[in-house]
Amino acid sequence: MEPHGEDFAVGCILSIKTTLEEEFQAQVIAFDRPSNLLILQEGVKSGSVSKRNIRLLKANYVKEFNFLGRGEDPLDPDKCFLDLNTLQAREDSAIRLPVCWDKTTIVVMNEVRLSPPYLPESVTGGTPPANERVRKVLELERKRLQARNAGE
Repeated sequence: MEPHGEDFAVGCILSIKTTLEEEFQAQVIAFDRPSNLLILQEGVKSGSVSKRNIRLLKANYVKEFNFLGRGEDPLDPDKCFLDLNTLQAREDSAIRLPVCWDKTTIVVMNEVRLSPPYLPESVTGGTPPANERVRKVLELERKRLQARNAGE
């Protein structure tokens, strides 16, 4: 399908049928012509709670669509809600492995144990991929600390 810029204008509400025969209604948040990528917002209302689902879809997977109307500006910052605490927690957990102490042993992800002298060879107890991940993080952290100490 060859979309025209006005077909996927921001704010348009469309009924879309994909090449996989999936049908849904969504509002256009953005259309990136170079990548041919549509960013769509599907709205779901359950009682007084309004939930939104953001969908990324290559426009060439749109088999057919119908214009249903124009909605409110989906990018209006006064109507957007982001739970910053949840986003911060998600970011923190993505870049830090969960750890706790068991006397002098560091327990990572509730399974991998790192005993003194806290070297990669001291990693035990977890699955092989988990152990390897902890070893890699430990090696990179030790290199970072050594580089910082060398610069002082």
